[in-house]
Amino acid sequence: MVGTTLLGLLFLVLLYLLLVPIELYLNTIKNQYYLQIHWLANASIEGHKEELLQIRLNVLFMNFHFYPLKQIGTPKSKKIKKSKPKRPRKRIGIKKTTRVLKSFKVKQLLVDIDTGDYLMNAKLYPVFSFINYHKQRFNINFEGRNQLVLHLQNRPIRIIKSFINF
Repeated sequence: MVGTTLLGLLFLVLLYLLLVPIELYLNTIKNQYYLQIHWLANASIEGHKEELLQIRLNVLFMNFHFYPLKQIGTPKSKKIKKSKPKRPRKRIGIKKTTRVLKSFKVKQLLVDIDTGDYLMNAKLYPVFSFINYHKQRFNINFEGRNQLVLHLQNRPIRIIKSFINF
């Protein structure tokens, strides 16, 4: 009785982990950059007064802060390692990479750019208006604004499915 209950609970947890949405959100307007696994983990990149950059990680109601640029400046002690023969790496093909990228859903996309050159902006304007007809929001401006809002969503089951299916 207890074994079947634990087995059923393990199955439900595994099913949840396969179906939970994973979101990537980049917003240069509001300075929000995060990767989120709903109700499990959230990793966001934020500005910091002293260290310039911090990564805030929330995992199951616990908060962690990392400062990646702080570790770059500290010298490391050098240790001599014995060289091992290198095995050839298995490469992921272009087809698998494109299948994985196609498994992502674009929830929101806003591109608003100014190249700084009026002639280039004028040449890009018809291209962006044509893309705007079929896809999300692409804008060319002549005001010096460069903005990107990207919201992607995927589920682990779709990523696994894209690796398995041909």
